[in-house]
Amino acid sequence: MASVQAAGFLKAIRRTGFFDPATVAAFAAAAAMWGASSATPYAAAAARHPNRLALTDDYGSVSYRQLDWRTSRVAAGLRRTGIKRGASVGLLCRNHRGFVEANVALAKVGCPVIYLNTGLPKAQMDQVIEREGVTAVVADSGLVDRVSAGVKLIVAAPEDNPSWSFPDLGQPRLPIQFPRPWKVANPVLLTSGTSGAPRGTQRSPGAKASLAALGFLAVMPFSRGDVFVVPAPLFHAWGLSQLLLSSVLAGTVVLRNSFEPALAAADVEAHQASVLAAVPVMLSRILTAAPDADLSSLRITATSGSALPGQLGDQWMDAFGNNLHNLYGSTEVGQVSLADPRDLRAAPGTAGRALPGVNIRVVDAAGREIKAGKTGRIVVKSEMHFDGYTGGGSKELVEGYMDIGDDGYLDSHGRLFVAGRARICIRPQSKGACLTMMKF
Repeated sequence: MASVQAAGFLKAIRRTGFFDPATVAAFAAAAAMWGASSATPYAAAAARHPNRLALTDDYGSVSYRQLDWRTSRVAAGLRRTGIKRGASVGLLCRNHRGFVEANVALAKVGCPVIYLNTGLPKAQMDQVIEREGVTAVVADSGLVDRVSAGVKLIVAAPEDNPSWSFPDLGQPRLPIQFPRPWKVANPVLLTSGTSGAPRGTQRSPGAKASLAALGFLAVMPFSRGDVFVVPAPLFHAWGLSQLLLSSVLAGTVVLRNSFEPALAAADVEAHQASVLAAVPVMLSRILTAAPDADLSSLRITATSGSALPGQLGDQWMDAFGNNLHNLYGSTEVGQVSLADPRDLRAAPGTAGRALPGVNIRVVDAAGREIKAGKTGRIVVKSEMHFDGYTGGGSKELVEGYMDIGDDGYLDSHGRLFVAGRARICIRPQSKGACLTMMKF
């Protein structure tokens, strides 16, 4: 099994261009400057493929060279407004260049980013901002009313001036020497909030975690220079991971402020996109709105974020080819399993097989592993576990395996099936009993 996984990784490295010495050198130079942050792959792509399009959105296109320059200018402007290294900054933007530029610029400043859900009610938004110690928020002009007074507000408004997305920052000139952050700032991703106000999660960067997070490259056919259409929200872990992946591959990402199913299909056709990253309900809406679209350029349709109904998987592949891959995981546990087209055809509704570096067990109420076909709690062991909730506490561990919060079972072929939500067990950081609640 280990030799098979090693062969898969070697193929993935070749396919994604990391045997190219110039690419390796560009990443090494960028990492020396920015460390394990979201600024590194963009800087590497700017050095290796400066004229390649980094993104296309409702306002036009930006190359990697332009994006590198623009994000440095934003970072300089942020510092001049008093935002310093280590300050927690909220990002409240829809899918457009303002999100991308702010995300990279804040990494260059050295600020931990708190990714705020654009759909949060104001009361929950205030609760998250206070709990996470947010001192400033970068927000779309149409979302500024979600942010309470007393927090520094920076408007990201590309609709006003696509050549300069941040009117509050003026037109700052770059410093001659751009100071790098002393320490990589860990971002904060929010949970879905299905059991109350969203909780903040952090994950420390590291070599093992990075390799584990990229394990799906060995089993999914991503290639260097892929064109990604990403209607999934960038503030969620799924959309954000696909944005980061596009930069790692020096690809192009196509973004829209809001999801329109016919427009998403048209974007795939117009840009000859090779990757569509969505949530399952978006596939259903595309099938309804554009059943005759020519999506033959798609090599990968990747879904995550909610259950993929078996009939929807069959309908998509019948209409647009066997390109569907369904990823299962959570904000706390990371990526867990992947169902490729063969799995989805053979066992509709499956969450797939464990990704490289991930071990899955199904256990009973006492934490004992149970046999295939029997339903129990899904627990997972990998290097991608989060560090804990920012407000304190973590998920329950069962012999080093983290409880994902779902019930399910494994079939005789090692395929995982999710049966539904289970209780959540949040383990306080101090010693004590496990706190339980229902997750809906």
